Amino acid sequence: MQRESVALVTGASQGIGKATAIRLASDFKAVVLAARQEDELKKTAVAVEAAGAEALVCALDLREPRSADVLVQGTLDRFGRIDALVNIAGAVPQIDLFEMTDSQWEDGMALKLHGARRLTIRAWDALKASKGAVVLISGSAALDPKPGFAAVATINAAIIALAKAFAEQGIQDGVQVNSVVPGAVMTGRRRSFLNQWAPAHGMSVEEAMKFPQEAGIARYGEPEEIAGLMAYLVSREARWLTGASVRMDGGEIKGI
Repeated sequence: MQRESVALVTGASQGIGKATAIRLASDFKAVVLAARQEDELKKTAVAVEAAGAEALVCALDLREPRSADVLVQGTLDRFGRIDALVNIAGAVPQIDLFEMTDSQWEDGMALKLHGARRLTIRAWDALKASKGAVVLISGSAALDPKPGFAAVATINAAIIALAKAFAEQGIQDGVQVNSVVPGAVMTGRRRSFLNQWAPAHGMSVEEAMKFPQEAGIARYGEPEEIAGLMAYLVSREARWLTGASVRMDGGEIKGI
């Protein structure tokens, strides 16, 4: 990617989003950081600037429809262009299919699905102008849905379909679009979930951490590994890769 280029990363305050923002600082002149937690975004900004890129912190809630306008316009006002949009923001509640309420479903979709949809549409003209790239993050639950993680699976599957729809339009408009399907990545959010989930289910955190063995994989993934994939997908080397759903899960999904 050319060094005058600008990347916009949502969910950049922690986990995969933070790791991706820092990784893209090696390839882009500027990285725009979006999430709700301003203090954490400022920490990411320090790391981005240490890696060689200018950072712009945008603390907002992408569940709010107007946030997409604020974020894109703020980026264009500051830098005049958008070359890559990486949609990572979004946590979906892991609640059983028969227990999840309508409001919980709607909240889960508001950020990860609709937030990414609105932002991609709002940034589309700028991406057309730069012949840029978009990545939307899904998850391996989309390929192996279970009742205990129904919302995670459903929303992630919808994101894969949404990315493919954007990609088809992108072929006409010169915008590359793909989705990433990560497996179990050990983020701070996952650690917090396991710390709460384990005692509630009568087990130790160590026992709850045994998912890799149960899934037949060697270990949990690391945020930096997904960040490397994100960086490739918005690079020049990947320009002919579009409309793809790229899975990176350590071999968790066994079927074709």
